[in-house]
Amino acid sequence: MTELFDSLSEDEIEMIRLRYLKRLTLSEVASRYSITERTVRNHTNPTVKQVKEIIARATETMNG
Repeated sequence: MTELFDSLSEDEIEMIRLRYLKRLTLSEVASRYSITERTVRNHTNPTVKQVKEIIARATETMNG
C-alpha cells in the first residue's frame, strides 16, 4: 500500500484526506481546488478502490 500512496501527488493525497478523513463533500473539495466534482472523483476514486481491494485481500488471507 505504501507504493500506492508514493505514486500519488501531494494534491491527490490531500483530496483523499479532505474527502474521506475530514468528510468534505465532493463539491467542497472541488471548490478548494477550483476544479469540477468529476475531476475530484477521477483523482480519488481509483486510489480508494485499490485500497479497498488491498484490505479485502488482507482480510481474506487472515480469515482464510
